[in-house]
Amino acid sequence: MSINRLQSILLLGTTTPHRRLLPPHSYISRAWFCSGRSFRNPIHMETDASCDAAVVGDSDLLLKKIDAIRDAGPAKLQVIADFDATLTRYRVNGCRGQSSHGLLQQENPEYDRKRQELYEHYHPLEFSPTIPLEEKTKLMEEWWGRTHGLLVEGGVTYDGIKQSVADSTIAFREGVVELFEFLEERDIPVLIFSAGLADIIEEVMRQKVHRLFKNVKIVSNRMEFDDNGRLLSFRGKTIHSLNKNEHALDMAGPLHDRLGDVDGPPYENASVKTRLNVLLLGDHIGDLGMSDGLNYENRISVGFLNDNVENSLDGYRKAFDMVYLNDAPMWGVVKLVSQLCPVGGD
Repeated sequence: MSINRLQSILLLGTTTPHRRLLPPHSYISRAWFCSGRSFRNPIHMETDASCDAAVVGDSDLLLKKIDAIRDAGPAKLQVIADFDATLTRYRVNGCRGQSSHGLLQQENPEYDRKRQELYEHYHPLEFSPTIPLEEKTKLMEEWWGRTHGLLVEGGVTYDGIKQSVADSTIAFREGVVELFEFLEERDIPVLIFSAGLADIIEEVMRQKVHRLFKNVKIVSNRMEFDDNGRLLSFRGKTIHSLNKNEHALDMAGPLHDRLGDVDGPPYENASVKTRLNVLLLGDHIGDLGMSDGLNYENRISVGFLNDNVENSLDGYRKAFDMVYLNDAPMWGVVKLVSQLCPVGGD
């Protein structure tokens, strides 16, 4: 019975009360429900943009969470999302899509080379199983600090950021805009956590989405520019891969803190922290830590397994409540939030 009910909740179709949120083309969504040995990996699944596969490990637990969040109402819900390869596509035109940090090109290519050298040195240390967390945290602070120093020294400009985004291949998943619009209409805050650069993420939203959202807050590293648009420094404490969670909320500025095209005040951090039901979106198991610092009551975690499905699916299905495979679009999450916040339930 629980599987049948989950199928009606998760599988997109023409019976949804929010049909206008669904894509205009024919769309197929399929779900696999697994328990113990009865689960078989749907590795051979279709990978085109008109089909996604959702894998659910514990259907009974997921249903309990859906019911609890739905009963509590939208006023108790917040969405926490990773940016790169979660809100954005993993592949674009058959090639690996760019990240918000990787797309930045400095005018002097020597500084791009130096940043790449830092990546090659520190990235293996970030995932080393033998380095204690305290030591690894210091290494990440060192890496981010040196990288930010190169950006300042190399003369990054705001115009350069805009041009880098225009030249990039970064793209949002289908359904992301509709998801943001749905949440904005219901005053549900969206926290985008990123260890990258807030100014680049903002510019990606301007150029790719062509609008901003009053309910969206980017928890990331923010730049300070002089009157000529040249990078001077970074504001606040450094947000890196090991402190990218709700403890970092007070370090970050809101998306629209210096923009005039969004009405109303930003969400106060204290108000966000009282929303104890969470929908978390991420593409790495480590993204589950984004809700650290929040004493949540219910959390539904949705993982996007974009690559290496056969080797990684077992770990993902154990870690996340739901897993979407093969760089899936966001339509399944749109359907999920429409069930968490149904018409007449506001």
